[in-house]
Amino acid sequence: MTSLLSARGLTMHYPGSTSPALDSVDLDIVPGTSVAVMGASGSGKTTLLHCLAGILRPTTGSVMLQAGSGPVDVAAMDDAARARLRREELGFVFQQGLLLGELTALENVAVARMLAGVPRAQAEAEAQQWLAHLGLTGLEQRRLGELSGGQAQRVAIARAQVTGARLIFADEPTGALDSATSVEVLDLLLAAVATGRTLVVVTHDADVARRCGRTVVLRDGHVVSDTAAPAATAATGTETAR
Repeated sequence: MTSLLSARGLTMHYPGSTSPALDSVDLDIVPGTSVAVMGASGSGKTTLLHCLAGILRPTTGSVMLQAGSGPVDVAAMDDAARARLRREELGFVFQQGLLLGELTALENVAVARMLAGVPRAQAEAEAQQWLAHLGLTGLEQRRLGELSGGQAQRVAIARAQVTGARLIFADEPTGALDSATSVEVLDLLLAAVATGRTLVVVTHDADVARRCGRTVVLRDGHVVSDTAAPAATAATGTETAR
């Protein structure tokens, strides 16, 4: 199967650092799968996610994405092109959601569509549908301070999917949640994979990684392990492994 995302020779040097955050990393992500990226603090896992997602441009290497318009090298794009790609092709869920505190739940989701030029009324109608789908009916007008951690992450997941993004990046999406809420949030992310989306999640939680179809472990900027989940996990979880 053709990779949705393919990284080759990714190296990332931060100014002032004596060792690279990433050192010649190769990685392929197949459509419709879930991939957990693990590693100790400083291993390079968040840097890898940011390079794959076009948030950072690696020092060297390529990141080929099968975008709607055809294959593109994310690493070779300028800042404006990468910002447009993130807006149109990718979805993001972060540890604290990174929602806009001055906006309501409905507005936080709708803004992702409005940035793509969708009229406000249509954007809000689509946002309403996603919030309802994720169990947030009646909370549309609440602001960030009026939502629980789990509710805020549901809003972030709605925002990540409302654009139709096929690839979702999640950076410690359950890190600030209690165990029960963490399970609920991961259920929702993996449910998106079951509908054909692809998930790349950075996590320190072995339980989160165990439920993904594949786990990639980094150490000192290198991939030291890349394993598929056991067949039983894939059968009872959400997807088949790569």
